[in-house]
Amino acid sequence: MANPILNEKSFNKVIQRSAGQAGWAAPQAGQQASPQIINAPINDGPVSPYRSADAMTASGTASAALLLMLLLVASAIFGWSAVGESADGAVQFPGWTIGGIFIGFAVAIVLTFKPKLARVLAPVYAIAEGVFVGAISKVFNTAYDGIVIQAVGVTLGVFVVMLVLYRTGVIRVTDKMRRTVIGATMGIAIFYGVSLLLNLFGMNISFFNSSSLMSIGFSFLVAGLAAMNLALDFDFIERGEQAGLPKYMEWYAAFGLMVTIVWLYLEILRLLAKLRER
Repeated sequence: MANPILNEKSFNKVIQRSAGQAGWAAPQAGQQASPQIINAPINDGPVSPYRSADAMTASGTASAALLLMLLLVASAIFGWSAVGESADGAVQFPGWTIGGIFIGFAVAIVLTFKPKLARVLAPVYAIAEGVFVGAISKVFNTAYDGIVIQAVGVTLGVFVVMLVLYRTGVIRVTDKMRRTVIGATMGIAIFYGVSLLLNLFGMNISFFNSSSLMSIGFSFLVAGLAAMNLALDFDFIERGEQAGLPKYMEWYAAFGLMVTIVWLYLEILRLLAKLRER
């Protein structure tokens, strides 16, 4: 969940504006300051910067994200158990679990304009999306035994690697990178939306669900894009803490991080399924 407002240009502009203001005791132009003896100021040691208790912090965001993930996992277990399996291996996918997608989409739209509601709506998203994720995971696991454990492991691995790369400075989020990743993400979202509409009218994009090399390459590309969105999420959390954003932004940032993780997991699940078909 990248925030284009929190960029280097904005921070530099504030710093330059502060540095360009003269103090009240500065001499006027053409006037020579009178010589005076200035004693060295008393140094009480390093001073910690003041931070309001109502400001966003990285630790607070991590706590909110952990709570949301626990809610998602709990609801995913419920969604998993809701999928029936017959003796011949066929699954009975309950249609009502698809409602989690629409609820999650509605919550995302609302939070885009009302981030203050994240403390209330983010848990709703986690529960609704978790039910669908659990149900679809059961379907994949029935068709490809053990694939869910693999997908969870790969997702956690990608998350840890991206976090290490970001914290060590190997990956640096710049304005150009931010615009590129956001633009590509919007393009993928439009493509998925068009594909869904085509499926509703009985038309299907063949390579989208096939196990061809082109389809596998596309899934690799989308999974990589989801991983790069993690870097943007980390950058947003760090910038939000530095800028002293309001406390409710912790839940908004945690919501964005959870959306990216769920997206990454589903893409990896699809990718592993395609590789199993080869």
